[in-house]
Amino acid sequence: MKPFALTPDMLSTLGKTFYPTGHALLMFRDAEAARAAAEALAQGGVASDDIAFVPAEAITGPIGATASEADDPLPSPGTEGATVRAYVRLAREGHAGLLVRTEDDEDVERIRSLLRENPFVMGQRYRALVIEDL
Repeated sequence: MKPFALTPDMLSTLGKTFYPTGHALLMFRDAEAARAAAEALAQGGVASDDIAFVPAEAITGPIGATASEADDPLPSPGTEGATVRAYVRLAREGHAGLLVRTEDDEDVERIRSLLRENPFVMGQRYRALVIEDL
């Protein structure tokens, strides 16, 4: 597992809101639960470079800041701003996350299977033009 770092390729083209295409952000009740889930994923064969720990501070800080202009100058046609605001609400309650690479549906099913014992509170998969609830 690697530490999270917000990079320009994790932002939407329009509005520059958090939108890490090809990944899923999974929110857990706290940092300990997120780390346990990361361990379960790693034991299940998910590469450590494909898992990033996202502490609450990263969500309320750099990720949350990307939603400030999500509806400027016009309301966003998508839900990326509202999704980021939902992450921020959870992070303020102590939740932490994992950003996991999800190239295809098989990756998503594998993650779901590996995390049956470590359920996430909120999960969103980012694909081109679609944010999918997990």
